[in-house]
Amino acid sequence: MESFRNLGISAQLLASIKDAKFEKPSEIQEKSIPPILAGNDVIAGSATGSGKTLAFGAGILQRCERGRGIQALVLTPTRELAEQVAKALTRFSKYKPLGIIAVYGGVGITPQISGLRTADVVVGTPGRILDHICRNTIRLGGVKTLVLDEADRMFD
Repeated sequence: MESFRNLGISAQLLASIKDAKFEKPSEIQEKSIPPILAGNDVIAGSATGSGKTLAFGAGILQRCERGRGIQALVLTPTRELAEQVAKALTRFSKYKPLGIIAVYGGVGITPQISGLRTADVVVGTPGRILDHICRNTIRLGGVKTLVLDEADRMFD
């Protein structure tokens, strides 16, 4: 846990990491978390299961404040990944509750519209995000963090 602390991660996030039984940061986490927390843009790639979600999620969770509108947008190529990322971010925000919502096609849009009203972090597929933009049901003016998760797969 000390090595996560050395990355500059907040006490709230450290507690969630400990609860998730993470013992030491992966290579992608060691290399990307410090510059992300410093506010730098980062382009990173790593294998599936290497801890990328926590790597980019640390910056999102430390910077976002509850009730200030959508501050982070994570785009994913599939709805399954959107759900997975949203669940992971929710788990890591256990001690700093934030409004985290997954938005994607193939399901009713009405509950998503309702959830977007109180969301701090949105994880979604490009098509459904565009749908919400066209419907004027999402406000992205306050977004400070944009993540393209598995961006290479969005071109498949």
